[in-house]
Amino acid sequence: MSIHNLPKSTVAQSGSVQPSSVQPSSVQPSSVQPTTTQPISADIHELDRTDIESYYIPGGKVYERFFDCPLDHQQTADTRQVRVFARHIVPVGKEDQMHSLPFIVYLQGGPGFECSLPSSVKGGWYATAISEGFQLLLVDQRGTGLSAPISAHTLAQHGSTTAQAEYVQHFRADSIVRDCELIRKALCRGRTSAASQKVALLGQSFGGFCITTYLSLFPNSISRALITGGVPPLLDSPDAVYHATYPRMITRNQQYYAKFPRDIARVRTIIEHLNAADVVLPDGGCLTARRFQQLGISFGRTGGFDSVHRLVLRAASDLETAGSLSVSALTEIAAAQSFDTNPLYCIMHESIYCQNGNASRWAAHRVREASFASAFEHQWDRILQRSDPAAPVYFTGESVYPWMLDDYAELRCLKDVALSLAEYTGWGRLYDTGVLAANTVPVAAVSYYNDMFVDVGLSERTAQTIAGCHQWITNEFHHNGLGVSSHVPEYLFRLLKGDITDL
Repeated sequence: MSIHNLPKSTVAQSGSVQPSSVQPSSVQPSSVQPTTTQPISADIHELDRTDIESYYIPGGKVYERFFDCPLDHQQTADTRQVRVFARHIVPVGKEDQMHSLPFIVYLQGGPGFECSLPSSVKGGWYATAISEGFQLLLVDQRGTGLSAPISAHTLAQHGSTTAQAEYVQHFRADSIVRDCELIRKALCRGRTSAASQKVALLGQSFGGFCITTYLSLFPNSISRALITGGVPPLLDSPDAVYHATYPRMITRNQQYYAKFPRDIARVRTIIEHLNAADVVLPDGGCLTARRFQQLGISFGRTGGFDSVHRLVLRAASDLETAGSLSVSALTEIAAAQSFDTNPLYCIMHESIYCQNGNASRWAAHRVREASFASAFEHQWDRILQRSDPAAPVYFTGESVYPWMLDDYAELRCLKDVALSLAEYTGWGRLYDTGVLAANTVPVAAVSYYNDMFVDVGLSERTAQTIAGCHQWITNEFHHNGLGVSSHVPEYLFRLLKGDITDL
């Protein structure tokens, strides 16, 4: 494994970006009618604006904020902008303390997923953060949610395939972090001390990748950092990731069939049917055997076995009683797969591992074909030719494949862009191992021993590279531990306080 440093000048520039580079957004996209026609004065502090939509949820007051950020933060001659959305949540009763309460910025997993609006902040990590004295900032990372969302429709507005691919190249962790940094400066403007201008960071999965980039680029802007299931491998290409995670997928399949042994026959029946019939989903996508296998991504989450079993049982029952899959079953299967609604999750997925001029070139597909093809076979005639033709058919996990650009309706429209991005060799560096080795920001991270998404061994190497990183490794939770139990954030805050010292 080779690790490369960012040029020192890149980090040195972190203090040279002026708060004026980001402006509160008064521009609405063409598909949305503006709620106000009055221009916003640059002299008004973002936290003092009276035109911001706000409302209460249990435990907090929500402010919905938009910021105009440069598309390319490092090319000042490029005047293109993206509009970034953030939900700002202030604890009830502390609305008049927005200028003094410290912020904790939440970075969502992905890539390509937005932050959801919580129904309440009286539980979960929200309540833990509020009890620690924070106000919350939930950022829709660029390309997701309300932040210049990427879709076939929005990309078509940028012209040729080359132009579209060039545009999407600006939607990686380094750009996301620079958006957050400019937003931090806007929200913390006027605070008197350097300490009060810093923000805490909480990153789930890919959000932890972003935090590690943030620690590399702007360490002086961070008061503390908490990473859940997202300490990234410091690699130049994704191949090693899939060599590590495919065996974990096999183990999870074995555990699934141990819990639901009758699903061995059910899944084989479904796979045989999907090989013989052309099954079209309600949205126009194709439910092929290989796409059905992708339901296994749920195996990496608590409760995932049960959700997949329910779909398997429903589909097998349809085939037994009617000889075909019902609209209801097809709709549920499509709803369990988010690649059409969040296409960045496919077209940019492997690029999050690429540095130093390396292209991804469909690494998961290449590694699967070279080393794990038989284990994850989807073609029925080949399944029957295996040494044990009655063996279970395995599901796949968090991996993307070129054939998805044919099977998923929305991804078909992005096929040329996705193929171009997979061959792109101009990816910049995301991490500075020199800065990470000299890190002084308190960092606490949880890595899940059985994580099917982020390999614990690769994460452990990175945690050892980040000076002062307190890594908690546990088999109590799966990849979605942050959303399952408040014990996860509580334990991480205790690590940061020095309350736990035996790790």
